[in-house]
Amino acid sequence: MERGKHVESVKNCIHLTDYSFQRMCEKDFGINRGVYNEIDKWFYNKGLVDILKRRKAILNFIVFNAANGQNRVRFGSGGLRKKLVEYYEQVAI
Repeated sequence: MERGKHVESVKNCIHLTDYSFQRMCEKDFGINRGVYNEIDKWFYNKGLVDILKRRKAILNFIVFNAANGQNRVRFGSGGLRKKLVEYYEQVAI
């Protein structure tokens, strides 16, 4: 599937249950539950308390960090927080 179409189909999933949304992030992007929870908590602490806005931000963050057009995201040891800060500064949610 073309990447742009894939991203659009994923964005339509923001209304899933919490568990189903997290599983979709894992299946489609390789984001495990622990990493997903950290990303979710980080955006919540930045003031995104509305779940739909936060899920959109999570998906945008994941796509922003997808390397070389791949749908799998890797952060490396200690890299998640750095990537979150970089994304937040560049996109200014």
